[in-house]
Amino acid sequence: MKRLVILISGRGSNMEAIVKACAAEGWPAEVAAVISNRPDAGGLLFAAERGIATAVVDHKAYASREDFDAELARVIDSFAPDLVVLAGFMRILTPGFTARYARRMLNIHPSLLPAFTGLHTHERAIAMGCKIAGVTVHFVTAELDHGAIVMQAAVPVLPGDDAKALSARVLTAEHRIYPQSVRWFVEDALMWDGERVTHRDGAAQQLLLA
Repeated sequence: MKRLVILISGRGSNMEAIVKACAAEGWPAEVAAVISNRPDAGGLLFAAERGIATAVVDHKAYASREDFDAELARVIDSFAPDLVVLAGFMRILTPGFTARYARRMLNIHPSLLPAFTGLHTHERAIAMGCKIAGVTVHFVTAELDHGAIVMQAAVPVLPGDDAKALSARVLTAEHRIYPQSVRWFVEDALMWDGERVTHRDGAAQQLLLA
């Protein structure tokens, strides 16, 4: 039974999708805890109502990123996770922290990496005239929004789209591929080939949405 710790900063819609899929699909896993860097994160209530342990490590209480990351790691490790899942966790993590959880920490980013790392991905995709946008699940490394790609979903950019409309379409794809990616980890279905990740049985690692 794999143990999952999920980190959030807000409403945690991807966290919700993972919690629900884990229960509905009977994964050999449990969500051991949901941790936020913001005391008012809405996702904490969702987790608590389902009997999942919650914790807050408020980044504002620490003088440096290193101090915050050290306390965050201490709290995470108290739940003995096999996998750490970043689900809208809006903090840049230090190299020491990412090294601590190398190959056992996942993130989701609302673009087809390596395009549009960082913030404002939807606005930038529309401004560049992209015809396809999307979302990427990847392992976390010290380099922001890099690391081995587990799964991607491609989403069309429609005429007249603004960032809000495109974001909503991408979020629907996020809720499909993030639980799937976490399940693959839980089932030991991911294989490393150097710095690339493939599915043990050759399952498709891309989703194309019309």
